[in-house]
Amino acid sequence: MKLQDKVVVVTGAASGMGKAIAALFAKEGAKVVVSDMNLAGAHATVADIEANGGTAIAVAANVAKEEDVQNMIDTAVNTYGTLDVLVNNAGIMDNMVPAADLTDELWEKVLAVNTTGPMRAIRKALPIFMEKGAGTIVNIASLAGINGSRAGAAYTTSKHAVVGLTKNVAFQYATKGIRCNAIAPGGVSTNIGTTMATPNPFGLERAMAGISANPRTGEAEEIATVALFLASEDSKFVNGVVIAADAGWSAY
Repeated sequence: MKLQDKVVVVTGAASGMGKAIAALFAKEGAKVVVSDMNLAGAHATVADIEANGGTAIAVAANVAKEEDVQNMIDTAVNTYGTLDVLVNNAGIMDNMVPAADLTDELWEKVLAVNTTGPMRAIRKALPIFMEKGAGTIVNIASLAGINGSRAGAAYTTSKHAVVGLTKNVAFQYATKGIRCNAIAPGGVSTNIGTTMATPNPFGLERAMAGISANPRTGEAEEIATVALFLASEDSKFVNGVVIAADAGWSAY
């Protein structure tokens, strides 16, 4: 198995891509810390993993809160002895709000979850990785992190920042045995849309301008297989890259 006895933290793992990643990693032998704001959902993910013979534990965490991030990583170490892989998946949308209509409140909320959350988790994980001379980080970015108008201004900015953070960490810690890569999913069937209640009409129109060029919508499990590649030794020479998983949408 590709992740035998590896200790993994997956954020936003109660549903969608996070749940699919947690399930696949457990199937590949990992001990998974299932992190999510939705603790009941996290427990459901753990139950599914255990029903299939895997090992997992649930922890409640809002990645926008420093104390929750600290507790999340501490739980992994205290429960399983170490940390080997960090998957920063938790994220929220921004109602497609364009720059002219953007409020400070929305900007700060989106960046707190999508950008500051991964930074804090990485910051907490790095000393553990450096001490053992090994560690892998997989950040879930977005096509909005490499293109200009797949969402609103705040979400687009937050995901561009994740791409920059990924590359910075990858190069600076490459000689320490640490790798950091990102996935930029295209349209994927998940419930992240539930974080988008009332889309801004103008922003939505502009963000959806290229939707007809999208070959198809993906499934969470298809992103999970890319995450497995990046988390495992199969990608040991891959560092600082952003893999677009979008059926070719961004190639147009």
